[in-house]
Amino acid sequence: MKVAIASDHRGYHLKERVITLLRSKGFEVFDEGPSSDASVDYPDFAALVAKKVGNGEAERGILICGTGLGMAIAANKFRGVRAAACADEVTAELSRRHNDLNVLCLSGDMLSSRSTERLVEIWMATEFEGGRHQRRVDKIHQLEQR
Repeated sequence: MKVAIASDHRGYHLKERVITLLRSKGFEVFDEGPSSDASVDYPDFAALVAKKVGNGEAERGILICGTGLGMAIAANKFRGVRAAACADEVTAELSRRHNDLNVLCLSGDMLSSRSTERLVEIWMATEFEGGRHQRRVDKIHQLEQR
């Protein structure tokens, strides 16, 4: 599976750890930046990942900023992207199982490295259930067409 990942300066160090984790599990990773912890604007990096996910170059994306919220807001502006900030194991799992979330947004300030790694592991391993949830995801797609 191909995964695009990016952060802002506040998520840079955590992004580097997540990249190492993903590659160790055999995922192909597109590191969309930044290349240091120098100050950057998160919407620029959210756009890079959201474009790759929205056009199918990557099946999933991961974005990390101070809270994860700004990245989610920016990523959701792109057609085909379903992004949300997840801060615990339950929301990480259910975001995949029920919502077919394709861009996971994380907090670089409020999550430990270990917590982040666990959320990523759960999120990457969880499949979409489909069924009644597919109908709802389809309605989200219909909203995008308006």
